[in-house]
Amino acid sequence: MGTDTVRAQAGDEAAERRREQRGWYFYDWACSVYSTSVLTVFLGPYLTSVAKSAADADGYVHPLGVPVRAGSFFAYCVSASVVVAIVVMPLAGAAADRTGRKKPLLALCAYLGASATTGLFFLDGDRYLLGGLLLIVANASVAVSMVVYNSYLPLIAPPEERDVVSSRGWAFGYAAGSLVLIANLVLFTAHDSFGVPESTAVRICLASAGLWWGAFTLVPLSRLRDRRTTSAAEAVHGWRQLAATVRDMRRTPLTLAFLLAYLMYNDGIQTVISQASVYGSQELGLGQSTLISAVLLVQVLAVGGALGMGRLARTYGAKRTILGSLVAWTATLAAGYFLPAGAPAGFFALAACIGLVLGGSQALSRSLFSHLVPPGKEAEYFSAYEMSDRGMSWLGPLLFGVTYQLTGSYRDAIISLVAFFALGFVLLARVPVREAVRDAGNPVPERI
Repeated sequence: MGTDTVRAQAGDEAAERRREQRGWYFYDWACSVYSTSVLTVFLGPYLTSVAKSAADADGYVHPLGVPVRAGSFFAYCVSASVVVAIVVMPLAGAAADRTGRKKPLLALCAYLGASATTGLFFLDGDRYLLGGLLLIVANASVAVSMVVYNSYLPLIAPPEERDVVSSRGWAFGYAAGSLVLIANLVLFTAHDSFGVPESTAVRICLASAGLWWGAFTLVPLSRLRDRRTTSAAEAVHGWRQLAATVRDMRRTPLTLAFLLAYLMYNDGIQTVISQASVYGSQELGLGQSTLISAVLLVQVLAVGGALGMGRLARTYGAKRTILGSLVAWTATLAAGYFLPAGAPAGFFALAACIGLVLGGSQALSRSLFSHLVPPGKEAEYFSAYEMSDRGMSWLGPLLFGVTYQLTGSYRDAIISLVAFFALGFVLLARVPVREAVRDAGNPVPERI
């Protein structure tokens, strides 16, 4: 084979890889709107208000006969959704690896979640149980879809590109979140001009996130390629595959050590994302427009933050950059505990701090883990990763809800999350990542 032919083939492969990468970015663009508009901004305060309207004289609702303080209902639903995801994730990871048919699985999860999100339009009055059910379905669906989505990263990006590709994916997500939040802010603040009541404006914002999610999922489905392997019949043994994955990780204990560290600090991140608006509205007494503007600030800064931390990782390594972000997370939460009620300026300052570290800490964690995955085991290892990412992030919301249930104080609930970042820092600092990459059988990048 001539040199020109080899170069042409290499060029074609690079062009196809770039095409897949661009398509891959668009799933972040599609589903991140759910995370921002629904989970972070609107649903927490709105579902809490719906639950309070259904509460008894003591402020409790009684789903399935269990007394629950109305202010804790949203946090408990988030925790329950993660438990559902834990059950399904091993099946998705095994099916993706053993059949190679990732796109149908991605489509199934994406459109189930998008449909549930769109259904939130019908959440009104005292239908808190409907809201809780749709939240559980949507949140579990996005978590399981991310197993398949993340498993593409090692297949579409060589080791030296993964930090950048992963960071760009997060940047796409935050850019989409910013764009939709601007539209949400216009609709919410001027709802009278549009002839709709405030509650209807909120429900339109919730439903539109589901429509956005479903529409833009068509882009990655059209560009990503399936890599088919063995029979689909083998994929039914998802839990058996998960057990085998855990046993296999014993041969790469440093990969397991990283997952433990990530489980800790990411649990804190996910809880802050889902509970920040509840804290702002219920404890600090801030209006919905202020909360939307603050989260919009997070989205705008997170785009630059994800890209900027990606550049820092090229200079200082992903591990050191992530450790620095955990220090910033801890300081931000500690400051949030002392933030006085009715102080939007202070809340905006905290939002700015979160925005600068949010995207980067998540993107770099994803790319760092991709180096610790043995070749050929991408989806099953990313299934375990996703269980640490969203799938194991049930403890934070549960602790948040229980703390509020016991104390009636969201300040006590928010400060309890500091422990996740502090412990995650200690555990990550102890992981020798270069040795971990070698143990996984992968080439060690110059900076990691």
